[in-house]
Formats: sequence, structure tokens, C-alpha cells
Amino acid sequence: MPTIKIAQFSDLHYCPNHLEEADRCFTAGVTEAISRGVDAVIITGDSTDHALDAHSPATRALAAQLKRLSRVCPVLMLQGTFSHEPPGFLRMISMVNEKYPISVADGISQWALVPNAGFIQLRGHDVESSATMVVSAMPTLNKAAVASLCEGVVDAASEHARGIISGIIRGWADFHLEQRRQGRATVVLSHGTVFNSISEHGVPMAGTDHELGVDTLFGSQANAVMLGHIHKHQQWEEGGRVIAYPGSIGRFHHGEIGEKGWIEWTINTLSSEQDAMEEGTSLDFVPTPSRKNVDIVFDGPPDLDVIKARAVECEGAYVRIQYAVDEEYRHNVDRAAIRLILEKAADLKIEGKILIVTRQRAQGISTVSMGDKLRLWATVTGTPDVDALGERLQLLETTPASEIAEALVAKVTAVA
Repeated sequence: MPTIKIAQFSDLHYCPNHLEEADRCFTAGVTEAISRGVDAVIITGDSTDHALDAHSPATRALAAQLKRLSRVCPVLMLQGTFSHEPPGFLRMISMVNEKYPISVADGISQWALVPNAGFIQLRGHDVESSATMVVSAMPTLNKAAVASLCEGVVDAASEHARGIISGIIRGWADFHLEQRRQGRATVVLSHGTVFNSISEHGVPMAGTDHELGVDTLFGSQANAVMLGHIHKHQQWEEGGRVIAYPGSIGRFHHGEIGEKGWIEWTINTLSSEQDAMEEGTSLDFVPTPSRKNVDIVFDGPPDLDVIKARAVECEGAYVRIQYAVDEEYRHNVDRAAIRLILEKAADLKIEGKILIVTRQRAQGISTVSMGDKLRLWATVTGTPDVDALGERLQLLETTPASEIAEALVAKVTAVA
């Protein structure tokens, strides 16, 4: 059965702060993808973490790996979040290509993978007969682009962006089905949030502003849907078709769960004699050597004995200590001792939550008797045995202090 193998990378986040992690993991991924002999590489957005100078070490490191890839196969890069990947950056970075082109999908577009030529952008639905795969791209859209689809009504663009995106993706279905009947693999690319996907911190992404739905993506009738933006690997399957996030290439923040890596996709395509049931898409998630994170959490002040017991585990790791302590004891936390114990950690972050003592004044406290004040105070603070306290207050109000002292001494003496 004809097959095509695609390496998908996403969320590389090259920048000065993440350079070591991003480059170590991406370099390992590129080396493995080349060794596996993939037919093409697709990068689904956020190759950088923020705007970079063209001559910066992070830009040079990213360009070096893209150049390695373009020596052996075509590369297609999808526009990611604008705050991470400024418009125009991918056009600049694509100029480092060698044997094969590095193509850029920075707008809604469709592409054909042509052997020995690379990804060729389609003008209409005329696909070269030698093409082995077609790709429909839905990159991050700015408001102006969406407004142009709503006849310039910006308010409508904000309100109906999800519906517009859904309509475009579903509108590709007939084209994808026709290409599948002709024996070509079909792929949808997007950079965004699938409703109810899980973040890298284990949080379900539920909300009205998430632009992609699983039903919409399967409604495109593509063999594979390759996504970027969420940093946790996850996938959905239906009838031999697959939607997946590879997640970020490396571990860039504390608290991230799951392995980090990239995806090798294998898409079985049809020949004219084959039944559609023989189609199938599979993927292999390939982990990268991402950094080791260790989180040590205390409900109260940090326990140095616990930290000492876990010191070996923390060697060479990125460690985060979290604790909570009452305001009056904040200076009792020995941060210097923690740093000394964990001196072999690659990085140490100490996060202390200070519990502020709040005092509440009971309404009307200044207009009532001392006994009523006591009862109000006991109610606000949840103090028990208010009647016993009231008796003592009455004793203080009606009896001289010397008599109270003499009675107490006599009582203690009698007991002795």
C-alpha cells in the first residue's frame, strides 16, 4: 500500500532563555527524523518564543537545524501565535534552505507535496498529477484577516471567528475526499486550541474562545490533522483518521506533565483498486531528551530534612520549591540553607506564599457594652465557651484586682 511518512515538530520556542533546552531537543529530533528517512517535515507554529534579531544565537541555532532538514526533504512551516512568531520572521528564516525549499504557510492556503520539488502552493484546486500529498493550512489569524472574511465588520469578526474558522475547515471536505480517491494523503494544519484539550499543566482547556472542535477537524475529511500551540502531546482517532498535538519540543516551564517530543506520521493512501477501508493513519510519538523538572511542595514552611532526602534526585534537575508560611514567620525560612543543600541542581526556584493575617472589626462594636463586645468578638473569631469568658469579664469589672489575686492564691494553696 502506498505510504508517506511525515515528521511533525511544534512549539520549538527558540529564544535566549530557552536556547539550551530548545536546541538540545530539536537537534535530537532532527537527527532522528533524518535517520528514519521521512518524506517531509512540517512545523506547526511557534518556532520562536518572541521576536529575535536575525544575528542572535537563537536565530542562528534554529536556522542551522532547518538547514539540516532541507538537505534531505522539503519543509513546511506554519505561522504560530503572533506574540511568539512575529509576522514575516518565517519568510526570513526560510531563506536558509539547501537542496529542498522551506515553504511558509502564513495565511489560509493549500499546498501539494511534489517529489523533488517540495511544497507547492495551490492556486485553485488543480493539483499536479505527481503530487503525493495535499495540505490545507489554517494558521493563526489576526483580526484584520478575519474581518476581511466578515466584510470588514470587526465586531462580527470577534464574535464569529470560531464559526468562520469552522466553516472554512469543513469546507475543505469535498476537496480532501476527492484527493483521497486519487491516492493522495490529505492533511490539515492548524495552530490553536481544541476545546477540552489538556494543557501541559493538566488543565482542561474549556471556554468559548477556543477556536477548534474535534468534530470540526474530523469534518475536514483529512487523513491527519496536525496541530500546534498546546504543549502536551495528545491525540483523537476516528475511522482510521487522527488528530494530534506533538506538544512542545522541550520542557520550558516548571510543572509540565508528560513526555516531550515530536511525531512521525505514517499515512496509508489509496490506489484506484483499493477500498477506502484500507486507508489508515498512524503515528509514533518520539520523545526528546528534555530537561528533568522536580517540584517539592510544602503546605507549611519548607522542611530541610525532606529537601536533604531528595537532594540526590535533584542533581542536574530544574528544581522548584513551593511553600506557604504565616506572615510573622516569613523570616524563619532559610533560603540560603536550601540553596546549599541543592547546589548540584541545574536551576533552583524558590516560591514562597506568605499568608497575610487579616483582622475583621465587628459591626457596631463601639456602641455596645463590654460584655456584648466580648460576645461579638467570640462570634467573629469562632471562640468557644463565651459564657465562661463572660463570667471572668464580669469578675474583672466588679472586683478589685487585689481581691481576685488573693482568692486565686488561696484556691491554689488549698489544692496544694
